[in-house]
Amino acid sequence: MYNFERVYGPAESQAVVFEDVRPLLISLLDGYNVCIMAYGQTGSGKSYTMLGPRSEERSGMPSGADEDSGIIPRAAEELFRLISENPSRSPKVDVSIVEIYNNNIFDLLAKDSSAVMSGVKCQAVTTQEGRSEAAKLTCRAVMSAVEFVGLIHRAVHLRVQHPTLVHKNSSRSHLVVTATLTTASLGSTALQSSQSSAPVDSADRAGQLLARLQLVDLAGSECAAVSGVTGVALKEASFINRSLAALADVLGALSEHCDHIPYRNSKLTHLLQDSIGGDAKLLMILCVSPGQKHMAETLRGLKFGARARQVERRPSRRRPPSSQMRKPGMGLAW
Repeated sequence: MYNFERVYGPAESQAVVFEDVRPLLISLLDGYNVCIMAYGQTGSGKSYTMLGPRSEERSGMPSGADEDSGIIPRAAEELFRLISENPSRSPKVDVSIVEIYNNNIFDLLAKDSSAVMSGVKCQAVTTQEGRSEAAKLTCRAVMSAVEFVGLIHRAVHLRVQHPTLVHKNSSRSHLVVTATLTTASLGSTALQSSQSSAPVDSADRAGQLLARLQLVDLAGSECAAVSGVTGVALKEASFINRSLAALADVLGALSEHCDHIPYRNSKLTHLLQDSIGGDAKLLMILCVSPGQKHMAETLRGLKFGARARQVERRPSRRRPPSSQMRKPGMGLAW
């Protein structure tokens, strides 16, 4: 038996799923780092949950959210809707999009669309302020949800894909979309008030408030015997499974309150370090197959989610009154 906060059946709409995401965007504007990721085996619906239908299936549709849109375009619309409610202090939104392929980070906004692997390889680094990020990463300022979603559509086309026996368009990399919010400081009186309603470590040297939203479409966990991959695809599967194992190790270390958290064992966990653990808020969505032949992978995914649920978010030293506190490590099974 496995316990999760919510279990969605195949008939549930994308809008219903997003209702559990919406409160986290309020926390983002309060100054908390937020991470939303989908985990599951190849072909279980992660990309559909996070992005919606594939681009070729959306010909003629607007670039904004529709009834089949996934969490990422809906989050973009909700973020700018919330920003518009307080125009007196609208934060600047910068977007970066990377794929982690064979444990290397590639900047999808810097890629040449004429070649699959012609993009800029980046290294995960820790800044002087203690933030984890990719060095020399291309960031684009966006002023609307349409601009945000447009960047994602262009970047997803450059993502590495190979067919397998399980999925004809299997993504062979982890997709990480990061939106960084920079909010100008208020006046001295207002600043004192604002500092009491945001996490202490959300202020940078310039006195601006920073929060980071990371939206992650993980590559699928994969059993080579089932997917039938060989050659290059088999090497990709090995890197995918190792990085997912590193993510499980990080969650396990956090749940056990270990002194050392092995973030640097993988580029994936190093890049997500600021959004996993500490007082950041993590929403984990499990995508599982109802097929009997996929039972082993389904059980593996459920065990992964159960491990994520055991992670306890460290309480903020200064807790925002408006954020809706959610239990961290939230597991949703599709």
